[in-house]
Amino acid sequence: MFKPVNRYILIDVPPEREKNSQSLIVLPDDYEPEKERYTTASVVNSADDVRFDLKQASKIVVDRSMVERIKIGVTNYDVILDNYVIGIVE
Repeated sequence: MFKPVNRYILIDVPPEREKNSQSLIVLPDDYEPEKERYTTASVVNSADDVRFDLKQASKIVVDRSMVERIKIGVTNYDVILDNYVIGIVE
């Protein structure tokens, strides 16, 4: 199991929903629609020095652009620094 350190939080970010609407406008092949800036994630584990109290499975709101994906072997881990946690959902 991956244990974060240095104020990092291991999170589970839900996959983005794809919009399956067909457009009458022709778009370039590399066009990507704008993503929402913030998302809700579940806490899997956190470093001991995180500056606020977090429990496993807590829901937090994070800045999606600051989520870092780390690949170790065949497993991907999403982590975020505690600075980029916007709030805790109770």
